[in-house]
Amino acid sequence: MSKEVLIHPTAIVAPGAVLGDGVRIGPYSVVGPHVRLGDGVVLHSHVIIHGHTTLGEACEVFPFASLGHAPQDKKYQGEPSEVHIGARTIMREYVTIQPGTQGGGMRTSVGDDCLLMASTHVAHDCHVGHRVIMANNATLGGHVTVGDDVVLGGLSAIHQFVRIGASAMIAGMTGVSRDVIPYGMVGPRHNTLSGLNLVGLRRLHKATEEIQGLRMAYAHLFENMDGTLDSRLEDMPQELAANPLVKQVQAFLKANTKRSLCLPAEV
Repeated sequence: MSKEVLIHPTAIVAPGAVLGDGVRIGPYSVVGPHVRLGDGVVLHSHVIIHGHTTLGEACEVFPFASLGHAPQDKKYQGEPSEVHIGARTIMREYVTIQPGTQGGGMRTSVGDDCLLMASTHVAHDCHVGHRVIMANNATLGGHVTVGDDVVLGGLSAIHQFVRIGASAMIAGMTGVSRDVIPYGMVGPRHNTLSGLNLVGLRRLHKATEEIQGLRMAYAHLFENMDGTLDSRLEDMPQELAANPLVKQVQAFLKANTKRSLCLPAEV
């Protein structure tokens, strides 16, 4: 049995908007004609959703969030690019998420079960994975890729085209203009790899032997100064290379990128 859609009398929902079962739209919110809201989506008061924007089921959006308005990119010419937000993602007050551009794939995406705290910003052509937490005022520049289970501390700022690997953690008030390996930690010094996100690994219930193998691989790559990083990557001991966590790091390091890599501070 479908649930009733509730729209406050002061809200504006344009003809053409698609609303799932049980959607609730609060006072003074505005929903544009190309917006799609999944079942059970809740918009509190003063939420503005524009453009070709889709929210998955059970998302919740708090006051003064702005989703789908034109990106802050001078190259944007009004092309019908998209924002896609997965299921059960929470967007707190003043969150901004902007659509893609012709030069970046035409799509900005945020995964399932994310928490975007107050005043966070996801710029054009970003791709944010599942279960990502962005603390207050964290900011992504354009074309940033954020893996699953990443935590971005408050007031952190990520430069355009940076890749943040899965389960990495960025400390609060840290600037990052280089790629961050999966399971890595960056901060408090900008662009400085400070170790592995061991707390995050344990919270993800990774096996102890897998974590130990990842620590050994980290030491091989970043604490052993023999040769280059590329040569150490190719010379990874076979028993470590078989570790699924290490495989993720290896694949990340071998992928094409436009940015350099966050490394540990030189001693």
